[in-house]
Amino acid sequence: MAARQLTIIFLTRAEENYIKTIFHLGGNKSQLISTNAIAEQMETKPSSVTDMAKKLAEKKLVNYIRYQGISLTGAGIKTALSIIRKHRLWEVFLVKKLDFTWDEVHEVAEQLEHIKSEKLIDRIDALLDYPKYDPHGDPIPTKNGEFLVRDKQLLSELAIPSSGVCVGVKDTSAAFLKFLDKNQIALGHEITVMEKEVFDDSLKIKIGERVLQISNQIATNLYVKTES
Repeated sequence: MAARQLTIIFLTRAEENYIKTIFHLGGNKSQLISTNAIAEQMETKPSSVTDMAKKLAEKKLVNYIRYQGISLTGAGIKTALSIIRKHRLWEVFLVKKLDFTWDEVHEVAEQLEHIKSEKLIDRIDALLDYPKYDPHGDPIPTKNGEFLVRDKQLLSELAIPSSGVCVGVKDTSAAFLKFLDKNQIALGHEITVMEKEVFDDSLKIKIGERVLQISNQIATNLYVKTES
């Protein structure tokens, strides 16, 4: 009896980017995501999303239902988590080993995440002592696709007065991260919400001995964990 051959799926960079985007929009719940939502996120046309969905469906990575949307299959979710794992491990590596700042690493990791060598990624994971979170506070999936989910909430949702430790950012753009650096707001800092302005929902906060006034836009992009 002939040995059963293992089917290896080769993906282009564009295909991997689509899979990762669908996962970020829908999580790992296999829910249908509209082609318009994906097109907006990918900055492309819905017709291009449909064409890609058909290609990925042929590779058994997505389910495509015409006029309803696209969802990841089990294999698609596994692929997405592998890409995300590589991306976030590269971000940690760049910060810890090459002295990149947290606002510099995303674009570089976007390129490095497409490297195929699992052995390389496993070695980097071990070198970094198996980190659980990336520099922005996002969980890093293990090789088996498992990751820790933090109990967190947006700073804008905290009761007044109350405190929480900054554990992540919703906006990972370079502009936002540079703003946080400029104002010395970082992961691990305890933030106390002192007052909320009724007019525009801006907040008066305290970090250490410093008192700052931040906009609602800033507060809705900072994740904090409170003591339960």
